[in-house]
Amino acid sequence: MTRHPILRFHGAAGTVTGSCFLIDLGKTKVLVDCGMFQGSKSEKELNYREFPFVASEIDAVILTHAHIDHSGLLPKLAKAGFEGPIFATRGTVDLCSVMLPDSAHIQESEVDQLNRRNQRRGRDMVEPIYDALDAARAVTMMRSVPLKSWQQAVEGIRFRFWNAGHLLGSASVEMEIETPEKRLRVMFSGDIGPSHKLLQFDPEAPQDFDYLICESTYGDTDRDIVDERARRHALEAEVQMARNPDGALLIPSFAVERTQELLADLVHLMRSGAIEPCPIIIDSPLATRASEIFRRHARELENGKLLAEAMEAHNVRFTETVEQSKAIDNMRGFHIVIAASGMCEAGRIRHRLKNWLWREEATVLLVGYQATGTLGRLLQEGTSTVRIQGDEITVRARIRQLDIYSGHADGRELTEWVRNRQPIRTATFLVHGEEGALTAMGQRLSDFLPLERIIVPRIDSAFELRPDGPADISATRPPRIDPARPGHKDWHNDLQSLVLDLQDELKQAGDDKARAVILRRLRRALSE
Repeated sequence: MTRHPILRFHGAAGTVTGSCFLIDLGKTKVLVDCGMFQGSKSEKELNYREFPFVASEIDAVILTHAHIDHSGLLPKLAKAGFEGPIFATRGTVDLCSVMLPDSAHIQESEVDQLNRRNQRRGRDMVEPIYDALDAARAVTMMRSVPLKSWQQAVEGIRFRFWNAGHLLGSASVEMEIETPEKRLRVMFSGDIGPSHKLLQFDPEAPQDFDYLICESTYGDTDRDIVDERARRHALEAEVQMARNPDGALLIPSFAVERTQELLADLVHLMRSGAIEPCPIIIDSPLATRASEIFRRHARELENGKLLAEAMEAHNVRFTETVEQSKAIDNMRGFHIVIAASGMCEAGRIRHRLKNWLWREEATVLLVGYQATGTLGRLLQEGTSTVRIQGDEITVRARIRQLDIYSGHADGRELTEWVRNRQPIRTATFLVHGEEGALTAMGQRLSDFLPLERIIVPRIDSAFELRPDGPADISATRPPRIDPARPGHKDWHNDLQSLVLDLQDELKQAGDDKARAVILRRLRRALSE
């Protein structure tokens, strides 16, 4: 055992995705989460690179919940030589049993499409990060652990789960680490859910820690306090505004939990007469399988019966096959489509957007967090043109946002959650947030925690967890990515914007002579 435990931040540091924290005791090593990066291409490229640690030296993984930005690289970990147990709650294990194979399928499909383009262009072939067999292997390593039950992860580390209120099976991790001086008490928040979530009970956790690692996704946001009635009224208003006899309401949504919440509320509003019934299509095989898992766990959920009834509604359809999904494009009359992914980065929502974004009679309703660099964020920011699957699409559809279905607590709720964990004796690390949210969260916490003990780590930074305070030892290893880049648009985003702007300029030019002048100026700038 090393003199002091080392905590390494290999993801969700200065950015929202890629949650991965390594606790290094020297002879033993434990990961908390092993998630996939989303957002800009520079961040997503980290998924393809080697881990910043030796996978076979990891003795165990403690998984906070099933979302892909927390669990999505577990199959890669298994592929790279990890053989230890993956501890998770029963709900998380069940969801991962469908989410990880789905992630593998998406990667294999997208790489297959990319390789067909590469072959035509004479470029090298690429391989997916992992395949279905790797995903299946990772699922077999998972060990179900009940809430509030102490478990031994490895020699020197024990832990127990507490409900985080974010997702079916989501948990915060209370941890005790043995050191020569004392037993360190450490809390990993995981993702904390908001109050008034339809399907989740409020988060809970104990007090009195040496170190806290806390998410900050909405650290700069204060939402209006929304109860069940207000939430449904807001959704009702959006559906009424979107209704067009020749149109569609497209809702990009995470397939797990968000889709089920929306479905339950939509069916409730239709049955109560608040909105006129119309077809509701859940265009996601993953959402279909996840909904069945939610049905099996209905007794553990708040309002689980309401969800089970909504799934049986006559106007609700779940698509499984590609043919069923393609048939949606031929539908007539107003209808609602809920499809993954929530940030519009993959999955069937991109096909629906490609078919509808250019139509004025369509509405796109964003109902969750949109990371920087994602298609969802570009739409949220009001872009007029996007590229989907290589095609340029003019955005004429109405783009709306409804943040009350977020799975994350807002700044006030997070602050109160941290306040209730006191005393926090040594330091608080803020993770899982973009720059503005992290800064704002630190300012909030400084009202009752010493500012010098509120730390914002960056990708691959490392700290010795000493009893009297953390020691930054990040300089011993170079980061895999410029610490200033995560959570920001990268050159890929700039290039896409430049290409679209150039095309607009060429279209607006009066004639071929004017277009030739524009191109000559561009070539001159490049040569200079």
